[in-house]
Amino acid sequence: MEKTIRMNLLFDFYGPLLTERQQDIYQMYFCEDLSLSEVGEQLDISRQAVYDVLKRSSATLEEFEAKLKLVEKHKMQQAALLNIQKQLENIKNQLITSNLTEVAEQISLIQADIQKIITES
Repeated sequence: MEKTIRMNLLFDFYGPLLTERQQDIYQMYFCEDLSLSEVGEQLDISRQAVYDVLKRSSATLEEFEAKLKLVEKHKMQQAALLNIQKQLENIKNQLITSNLTEVAEQISLIQADIQKIITES
C-alpha cells in the first residue's frame, strides 16, 4: 500500500514526463488497480510487456525525484503547513485565556515555518 501511494504521488508530479503509452499503462495499473494481465488484455500486449513498462516507468519517476526532489519538498511543505495550523489553534486558545507572552512565541514559530515554505518554493 505504501509503495502504491508513493508511486501515485510520483506519477502526480512527474507523470507528464513519461510517454503517453507509459502514462496509460501506469494509470491502469496503479490508479485503476488493474492486474498486469488485465492491462495486457486491454492493450493487447503480454503481461511481461506490461511489467517491463511499469518497471522502467517507475525507475524513471524515481530518477526524476532523485534529481528534482519535488515530492520531498511537497511533503516538507505539507508538514510545515500542518504545524502552522496547530500553532494557530494554540494562539487562538491562548488569546482566549489572554496569555500574551506565549502568543508572541507562537507567532515567532509560525513566522519561521512560513519562511521555510517561502525559501523552499
